[in-house]
Amino acid sequence: MNTDRDIIRRSRDRPAEFAALYDRHASVIYRYAARRAGDFVADDVTSETFLVAFECLDSFDERREDARPWLFGIATNLLRRHHRAEARLLKAAARAAPREAAVDSTDGIAAQVDAAAAMAKLAKSLKAMPAIDRDTLLLYAWADLSYEGIADAMCVPVGTVRSRLNRARRILRTGLGPETLDETENEHERLAAAPRNA
Repeated sequence: MNTDRDIIRRSRDRPAEFAALYDRHASVIYRYAARRAGDFVADDVTSETFLVAFECLDSFDERREDARPWLFGIATNLLRRHHRAEARLLKAAARAAPREAAVDSTDGIAAQVDAAAAMAKLAKSLKAMPAIDRDTLLLYAWADLSYEGIADAMCVPVGTVRSRLNRARRILRTGLGPETLDETENEHERLAAAPRNA
């Protein structure tokens, strides 16, 4: 199977080859952008990400086989232009979560209320977090990048990623409470360990 690096190398001489990189990664870039700023913004960010990537093929570090950190770095930078959309989305999530849970009267209402309250707290904590820490945390949680992948995406050392994630976790612990954050981290670890479809 061709690596992302192979596709990028061929794209320099044969631009049509770049479509394979888009086909391979556009859906994960879209999902990341949609979670951060909504579907409308995600369309623009996804297309802009691949446009910038194509225009900057020479900036890809050929020591890497995987282009995801590079693409997520581009997308994260583009999302900064849409910070108002992300702030509105987080504010709406914080307001709407408790109302949505109250509508359902099934046996699981207590669990839904707890989840909705946690979502509201999470949205408030993310909104209050410095943007650079939020970007780092969401690249870890939503883009599913390793510390090394985040370092590549943000062009910083791995130690900086660790310190930003520690700061972000501290903010979340304050906003969510340690029990809720531990449950969230355990769920992320469980999902990360689950087999993935190719």
